[in-house]
Amino acid sequence: MTEVSSLTGRLLVATPALADPNFDRAVVLLLDHDEEGSLGVVLNRPTPVGVGDILEAWAALAGEPGVVFQGGPVSLDSALGVAVVPGESIEGDRVPESGPPPTGEGAATRSRARVRRGDPIGWRRVHGAIGLVDLEAPPELLAPAVGSLRIFAGYAGWGPGQLEEELVEGAWYVVESEPGDVSSPDPEQLWRSVLRRQRSELAMVATYPDDASLN
Repeated sequence: MTEVSSLTGRLLVATPALADPNFDRAVVLLLDHDEEGSLGVVLNRPTPVGVGDILEAWAALAGEPGVVFQGGPVSLDSALGVAVVPGESIEGDRVPESGPPPTGEGAATRSRARVRRGDPIGWRRVHGAIGLVDLEAPPELLAPAVGSLRIFAGYAGWGPGQLEEELVEGAWYVVESEPGDVSSPDPEQLWRSVLRRQRSELAMVATYPDDASLN
């Protein structure tokens, strides 16, 4: 199989041409991407459900708006936590997580994380300051370290080569993520704000109307 260049930690930004209603104007943070497939969460789909309604113990750590986000169309009955822990990650080989995987990650359990001495217990680094949270761990273990937390119901998944096909078809723009994307207080505007900050013609796409017939 042709080697796949990992896009883990990058953002997939839906192009205006993407017809799938599940991903209309979606901004997806890729938590895992390799030759076995891809997994991510949609960052800009807040639901009316408060974090305290389903995970009361974690509600105090959730950033505004303090609601559950729909992470994608797969496994909507499972919860996945993504948190930003400020600090420098070390570059180097990504190593498999040892021991039992955190509950609620679903297919994300095959994700491998960068490790750094001193990372808080119950948090696995995915890319830079962004990592996955073990929602069965006591929240007080993470509270002093977490800068922001999002809870997602479900995730977005692609089989081997599927995402690459969609990229060739022009369904997604691939751009660098920033830690603040995970905790944006105005997620409905994230699609436009991510595009607007690009130093390329992509910045112009941010002005694309929601209704293409108005263009």
